[in-house]
Order: sequence, then structure tokens, then C-alpha cells
Amino acid sequence: MARARVGGTPATVALAAAGVDFTTHAYDHDPRATSYGLEAADALGLDPADVFKTLLADVDADPVVAIVPVSGTLDLKALAAAAGGRRAVMTDPAVAQRITGYVVGGISPIGQRRSLPTFLDESAMARPHIYVSGGRRGLDLGLAPGDLVSVTGAVVCPIGRA
Repeated sequence: MARARVGGTPATVALAAAGVDFTTHAYDHDPRATSYGLEAADALGLDPADVFKTLLADVDADPVVAIVPVSGTLDLKALAAAAGGRRAVMTDPAVAQRITGYVVGGISPIGQRRSLPTFLDESAMARPHIYVSGGRRGLDLGLAPGDLVSVTGAVVCPIGRA
């Protein structure tokens, strides 16, 4: 994988600054799309199990980042347990945008306004490369899952459901 030297989003800038090899994958976002991750997988011709969505949840009222395949859903009970909490609920989308600095449908796990506890579904580690939002709708980034863990400080755990 060639190192991309691209500016434009905090995610690409953070990856380049960290010396992480990644690829950029742009596509034409359809504003009528209801599932941003599945739209990306379809537009880019990728297996949905390789494309991961970034979600924000509140575990005992504290925000955390969860990264799971777009082909499945987030298990909130498993996330709460992984974060050492009792209860997890999805963060309000407007709050998620404010916390991360990204718009819904373009929230990247990389380069957020502030560092949050991050949890990556363990299924990512079985794949040589995964794809996450690049920080705007219509842009995904391909990288090795170990590099995503390294740059985000993510805890790898079983938080996704098929």
C-alpha cells in the first residue's frame, strides 16, 4: 500500500503525520442514502464486512467511539462491558457531530476533535485491510487494522453483531 500524502480532512492529515500507510477511496455520495456505510461498500465495490462504521455511544454518560462492520450492528451491552460500564446508549447525532468535528455519515475514528476511548470489533483483525470514513461523506480510507488500533489507541473486542 502506498503512503498517501493527502490533506483535506483531519483524518488524512493525522494518518500522514503518524507515518501510516493508507489509501483514499472517493465516491459520489447520494444525499438520499440511508446507510452511509453500505453506500460506501456498494459504490467502492467492497465486501461490507471490510467496511467499518464509526459510531458514538455514551457509556454511563461518557462518550466512547465504537467501530463495527457496516454489515452488522453494534452490541450496546458488549460495548458497555468492554468500556467497564453498566449501560450504553447511542449518542445523539448532533452531539456526535459536535464532539468529533465531523458530520454524521462522515465521522472518522481518526483525527477527532478530542481523543475518546475507542473500541474496534475483533472481526477487523482477521482482515488485511479495512475501510473507515475519511472524515467526509463520499470518502473512505483503507488501512491495516493494526494501524487503526495504533493511531486511535483502540481496544479490540467483540462489540459487533452480524
